[in-house]
Amino acid sequence: MDNIEKKSADDLEAGPSFSDDEEKDPFNISRTKDATIERLRRWRQAALVLNASRRFRYTLDLKKEEEKKESLRKIRAHVEAIRAAYRFKEGVLQGNGQLPEFSLVSSGDFPIGQEQLTSLTRDHNISALQQCGGVKGLSDLLKTNLEKGINGDDADLLKRRNVFGSNTYPKKRGRSFWMFLWEAWQDLTLIILMVAAVVSLALGIKTEGTKEGWYDGGSIAFAVILVILVTAISDYRQSLQFQSLNEEKRNIHMEVIRGGRRIEVSIYDIVVGDLVPLNIGDQVPADGVVISFHSLSIDESNMTGESEIVHKDSRDPFLMSGCMVADGNGIMLVTSVGTNTEWGMLMASISEDTGEETPLQVRLNGAATFIGIVGLTVAFIVLIVLLARYFSGHTKDAYGKVQFQAGRTSVGDAVDGAIKILTIAVTIVVVAVPEGLPLAVTLTLAYSMRKMMADKALVRRLSACETMGSATTICSDKTGTLTLNQMTVVEAYVGEKKIGSPDSNQLSPMLTSLLIEGIAQNTTGSIYVPAGNADVEVFGSPTEKAILYWGIKLGMNFEAVRSEASVIHAFPFNSQEKRGGIALQVPNSEVHIHWKGAAEIVLASCTRYIDTNDRLVAMDEEKVIFFKNAIEDMASRSLRCVAIAYTTYDRERVPADEEQLSQWVLPEDDLVLLAIVGIKDPCRPSVKDAVRLCQIAGVKVRMVTGDNIQTAKAIALECGILTSEADATERNIIEGKNFRALSDAQREEISEKISVMGRSSPNDKLLLVQALRKRAHVVAVTGDGTNDAPALHEADIGLAMGIQGTEVAKESSDIIILDDNFASVVKVVRWGRSVYANIQKFIQFQLTVNVAALVINFVAAVSSGDVPLNAVQLLWVNLIMDTLGALALATEPPTDHLMHRPPVGRREPLITNIMWRNLIIQAVYQLSVLLVLNFKGKSLLNLEHDDSGHANKVKNTLIFNSFVLCQIFNEFNARKPDEKNIFSGIMKNHLFMGIVALTIVLQIIIVEFLGKFTKTVRLNWKHWIISVVIGFISWPLAFIGKFIPVPATPISNLFKRRNPPSIN
Repeated sequence: MDNIEKKSADDLEAGPSFSDDEEKDPFNISRTKDATIERLRRWRQAALVLNASRRFRYTLDLKKEEEKKESLRKIRAHVEAIRAAYRFKEGVLQGNGQLPEFSLVSSGDFPIGQEQLTSLTRDHNISALQQCGGVKGLSDLLKTNLEKGINGDDADLLKRRNVFGSNTYPKKRGRSFWMFLWEAWQDLTLIILMVAAVVSLALGIKTEGTKEGWYDGGSIAFAVILVILVTAISDYRQSLQFQSLNEEKRNIHMEVIRGGRRIEVSIYDIVVGDLVPLNIGDQVPADGVVISFHSLSIDESNMTGESEIVHKDSRDPFLMSGCMVADGNGIMLVTSVGTNTEWGMLMASISEDTGEETPLQVRLNGAATFIGIVGLTVAFIVLIVLLARYFSGHTKDAYGKVQFQAGRTSVGDAVDGAIKILTIAVTIVVVAVPEGLPLAVTLTLAYSMRKMMADKALVRRLSACETMGSATTICSDKTGTLTLNQMTVVEAYVGEKKIGSPDSNQLSPMLTSLLIEGIAQNTTGSIYVPAGNADVEVFGSPTEKAILYWGIKLGMNFEAVRSEASVIHAFPFNSQEKRGGIALQVPNSEVHIHWKGAAEIVLASCTRYIDTNDRLVAMDEEKVIFFKNAIEDMASRSLRCVAIAYTTYDRERVPADEEQLSQWVLPEDDLVLLAIVGIKDPCRPSVKDAVRLCQIAGVKVRMVTGDNIQTAKAIALECGILTSEADATERNIIEGKNFRALSDAQREEISEKISVMGRSSPNDKLLLVQALRKRAHVVAVTGDGTNDAPALHEADIGLAMGIQGTEVAKESSDIIILDDNFASVVKVVRWGRSVYANIQKFIQFQLTVNVAALVINFVAAVSSGDVPLNAVQLLWVNLIMDTLGALALATEPPTDHLMHRPPVGRREPLITNIMWRNLIIQAVYQLSVLLVLNFKGKSLLNLEHDDSGHANKVKNTLIFNSFVLCQIFNEFNARKPDEKNIFSGIMKNHLFMGIVALTIVLQIIIVEFLGKFTKTVRLNWKHWIISVVIGFISWPLAFIGKFIPVPATPISNLFKRRNPPSIN
């Protein structure tokens, strides 16, 4: 592990600033999610591109991004202008002692229409709400029960959608297949080839007649059209995959109250009249008014552009769709949905995705640019040499006749000859400039993202998919990620007694009554009691559900208890304070304040407890030690410890003014301890194996939890994060407050050693991420709370939880883990490594073809003035290499072998020493065989006595056939660059086998039946055997080559000027 960490420190960049290398090299962007528009524009300008619309299709559309921001600004300004106009009108009328008129217009079965509802919320029209009879009157108009919600049956939902619309907005249609076809035509080289084909067609028909003269031009035109068609089909399929994934990203699920019970529905299924519970981190799903609230604060920056948090109460109850709940909780009544909201209008205008580039995509554009420049140079030299030889009379046809004789050859023939030479040169450019190389990233990402959905991971940001392959450490939450999130109270200390199974008979009446009151009132959960003898249904977070079930066992009647007292004020639980409280007005005019939270934090505020005889007893030092030991005992057995406490308060001291009440800080000292409960949350069965697999792969797993340090230690031992008690030392385990107190330098130093952080706040998690990134780690972080958003954004890969995660956390994340399972996080690591490995396979395969095709045509052109591979053949090779090759190699599924190597360094060269070795062996072999065939083919094949023209065609056909078969055999080699068994898992990859089979069938058809188009002749069975043997030899060569050792230092580093080490 130490070696891996040392290695990664050399080749990974962590800090937010760019290194000197990055500033100099426009293609070196290690973190695209923070890159500026100017930085992204630089690499585009530096890239050599033949078809910009296709090459940059899946990168961020810089123009559309600017248009999107401008559109957002205009809509925000429009909203503010309407509100300002309304406020002005309202002010004038109020100055005259009048109220603005708000007349109701019935719509369908409802006394109020959509137009009135829209103006009500859009204008924040409080006087209109009062004229409707307040929230109660509005709910009556919408036929909504403020306790039980709408009826929610199919007929009711349909009626509401017909009258008020659905919570959807018109989406811009995706690009049609014809659009992709048009974009595929934009390739400059293909346009030149088509022009050349048309001219060649015209000249051919003119000189040789319609029957024979159309073959040359027609064959090139057909080949170009085939390339365009296959390219368009491949791109269109990718587009459909991205569209379906984008739909999945937008489909948020939320709870609504219908028929008295909470049910989860898609955000698209929410209707006007629905009651929607809102908690910290939720997105407001539609426009509406808040009907109950506790410290509810809304972040309206999405709509207004202002970062100020707005507090919601009865004076400002209006909620706008698309905003986020920053603090507190409440229940909203939906009044407008879909395009009847400002958010819906906004989304309808900018719904098209503007794309995103990935670091690997940018680097591959750099590689493609370099290779393309070499290819262009070779093509230019070939063009000059062939033209010089042609017009100097040194070029002969297949029969040995000089093709151009000054003064004798007609202008038409001379132009035709020059066009054929130009066609060959342009086709060399088509093969040499690897347009498909950067697009192979998109192909493998599209494939991986679709497969990752099946592995319970939804990718929100493309770059995260590949960055995960470089992850050196994962900072994981405990609850729900490493554990099952199936919580049960298994033990409790009530008063002085330790009880197992709860029974109200074991407890004194007053203690039971206070406990039940605290459990029922101080909760964001709820209980639904169905008619008949059906089991009760409990809703809420896993911790809330566990405590509510425990309350039921104590004899709690949830609805009855909640109706006995009224809520004065609430302090919702948050991960910073690790506790939540509520102030209640009870029947005897007393005020009870109940607290619930982390056991040792609540215990520190307790000065008394209630004993078994219902007496209030002072908490002496002995009792404090007793309860602390109880907490440690439960925590050491991996139980989550929660304390429940209360105190009384004078009614006169409670603020009477609503504004003061909203700012009131609940008393949290001098509490009376009621109970400490131990909640069991078992480890996930698969987590130990997943952690071990990470350790083998060189990825350190760190647990960052808000739980007690002893609970965290026990779970870490159970999961394998700590391998033994000997590992559970201070250097490996730390509390959040201690880590927070260290200096930046100390945090950096200690961060390497930390395996477990207990009682951490979200800010501690952020500090840990920053410290690890400064140590050159590539950090993946899991998070579910609103306050986790900064850490998720700061991390190289932010992983939000799909079940427990808030919408704010998901919006800040790169990948959503749909089942909240750590094993799924490890699968994402495998897929990340697979993306990188597949691209490397494709690079190795493509460069071998590039080198062989370029060199053989260059050498043949310079030496003999003829090229063995003509334009149509090269276009077929390009199709195999670019589109079909990418499909075959970029869609290889991940293997366990990927997890037995260290993480991929972000500064590691794309072409490793192993790839160079494989590439050189195959390229040298192919060139040797093909050049021998080119210069000595006639004698070796016993064709010397044949007709000269036919002999040349047989020789060139054999070269073409052997060359293509070499690529097919080499495709198998490229599957496993560093493994000796290239056939491992071959039958599982049906797409690979299908493409290989298709290529072979098409090659046979081309050689045997399409000779007129490709300038080939039919080969006899001996020549086919020779071609197959030449291709087959690449397998044993590759096997033997893998025994040749390669240096550890990348070859590219040997050519770099050594710089003195700099201190960051």
